[in-house]
Amino acid sequence: MKEKSNLRVAIDAQVLPGTTGGVAQAVMSLVSGLGQLQDGAETYSIIVKSGEQKEWLKPFLGPNQQIVMKSTPPPSGNAILHYEQHRRPLPQFLKRSLAPVFPYLRYLWRLYLLKRTSAIGFPVVKCLKKSIKMPPRCFDVPMSDGFYESLGCQVLHIPFQEFVLSALPTIYNPHDLQHEHYPQFFSSSILEWRNTVYPAGCHLAHTVVVGSQWIKNDVVRCYGVSPQWIQVIPEAAPVQSDTPPAEEFLTGIVQKYGLERPFAFYPAVTWPHKQHIPLLEAIALLRDRFGMVVRLVCTGSRYEPHWPEIQACIDRLNLAGQVKFLGFVPDGDLGAFYHLAQFLVQPSLFEASSLPIFEAWQEGLPVACSNVSALPDQVKDAGLLFDPHRQESIAQAVKKMTLDSNLREELRKRGFRRHKDFDLERTSKALRAVYRRAGGIPLTEEDRWLLDWDWMLDPHRYQSV
Repeated sequence: MKEKSNLRVAIDAQVLPGTTGGVAQAVMSLVSGLGQLQDGAETYSIIVKSGEQKEWLKPFLGPNQQIVMKSTPPPSGNAILHYEQHRRPLPQFLKRSLAPVFPYLRYLWRLYLLKRTSAIGFPVVKCLKKSIKMPPRCFDVPMSDGFYESLGCQVLHIPFQEFVLSALPTIYNPHDLQHEHYPQFFSSSILEWRNTVYPAGCHLAHTVVVGSQWIKNDVVRCYGVSPQWIQVIPEAAPVQSDTPPAEEFLTGIVQKYGLERPFAFYPAVTWPHKQHIPLLEAIALLRDRFGMVVRLVCTGSRYEPHWPEIQACIDRLNLAGQVKFLGFVPDGDLGAFYHLAQFLVQPSLFEASSLPIFEAWQEGLPVACSNVSALPDQVKDAGLLFDPHRQESIAQAVKKMTLDSNLREELRKRGFRRHKDFDLERTSKALRAVYRRAGGIPLTEEDRWLLDWDWMLDPHRYQSV
């Protein structure tokens, strides 16, 4: 029997629920899924930066995983850090003379420092080849302070939008390129950061992992990244208990949050692209035109820059009696909402894939959602699709879901079936195959067919495997 290779993978998990939307749930599922794989010799260092993050992830750790606290300050003697802190400003005449090429020259110097400071070596030439298509602003991409390289790992996975260039082969999850389509939803500083980090990460990573073919096509179109460096791995349904909540618990949730049934449910941070205001306007339209009183319950942290507009909309439309915004709800309570609601409504303008839709399917809640970005590929026939750009379309979908019990039952059944197409173990094994490939470990036959399979688009391709 062939001896298993002991691959050590560092996973940056420096996120927290309630602050990063679905990204935190994705990280939680990633850690949990990899921790349940017992057929390989891989070990994982899960990087956190606070005791709060450590306590959040601890229940999901497997025997092949350990928590590593991000050191502050970083390891001493780092040449890049020393350079950044002690560099002297260039004379003005030299700045003007070198202005056209200065970002590139500084980038070359920092690559040299990264190579010199790394005990494991750094492939400068390979990195430069990947840098050719990057716009000049990307040369300011953050570089490792030496912490990642100090862990004794062969591969680094950054499963959220931030990217740091290190000496390790890096797996990068940009999730989506919403800012390329809706720049108006971002402040100038955030837009500048995204326009620097996202394309740099997509060009410089060993592998870019995305959740759908739609997002892969978007990365190729927006950044000119070769498709061979982008791996589609559909996200798995979030970690949930197989035991349905007891009636006493559900009754307690109704009382705790002052819920009135029936209600439509929308769990989402109040970012502009989540479209809370068009949804509120559609509910007001149903009341004013048809006399329908549709209750709406929204959970998710408040994005403060946009919240005043939502509150003003509620007041303007006189919807305070129909709508509840509960803010961040702990995971222990959130699952009950899927059992108590009449249906899930998801009017977002942009999604790589929707974790609440996975959760709704798992809990038997029918779904109505937008027909944009990757959502039609995720949902297929297991949801009622509508045009999120048209108030009438949103209102019509909400009306159908409210009045048509046969439709809700049919979508509930389809949701159960579609949910089975997304499997946490399969997603975790596909990611492990990406780690093995990045670490130079020979792939198994199972690894190869997982990397060749997009089960979001073609769920039955390997039914017999």
